[in-house]
Amino acid sequence: MVESLYDQKAMLNNGEEIELSQYKGKVLLIVNTASKCGFTPHYEGLEALHKKYAEQGLVVLGFPCDQFGHQEPGDDEEIATFCQRNFGVTFPLMAKVKVNGKGADPIFVMLRKKARGAISNTIKWNFTKFLVSRDGEHIKRYASTVEPASLESDILKALGS
Repeated sequence: MVESLYDQKAMLNNGEEIELSQYKGKVLLIVNTASKCGFTPHYEGLEALHKKYAEQGLVVLGFPCDQFGHQEPGDDEEIATFCQRNFGVTFPLMAKVKVNGKGADPIFVMLRKKARGAISNTIKWNFTKFLVSRDGEHIKRYASTVEPASLESDILKALGS
C-alpha cells in the first residue's frame, strides 16, 4: 500500500511520467481544473501564486478533470494550449484524470482520505484545492469557491515565511 504522496506518480500532459518524490521539501498546491467552468478564471490566480512563491518552494500542480458537467472536454494538448493562451499558465499541467469513483487517480484518492470535505470525502466540483506541507503529511483542503489569492496566508505558513 502506498504510504506517502511522494510514492505516487503522475503523467504530465505531454505524456511524460513523473514521480511526486521530485517535490519532496516543496509546498504543493494540487488542484483539479477544468477549462469550461465558472471557476476557470482561478487559473489566473493559481499562476500568480506559482510565480510569486515558486522561488520560496511552492509548486502548483494542475490536474484537468472532466467529471463535473463535462467542463473539460478537450484533449491534453488542447487543454495546455487553452491554459497558456488565456491565462499564461507555466505551472505543471498533468494529463486528464478522474478524481472520484472507479478509476480515480491514486493521488486524489490519497488527498481525499487525508483531507476530507465538510460532508464527505468526495470532490464536489472543479478547482478543489489541496495545500500539501513540505513533508507531504499535512494537507488542507479548500472548496472550489475559495479564490487562490485567499490561500496566501496559509501558503506563507506552509513555506515557513
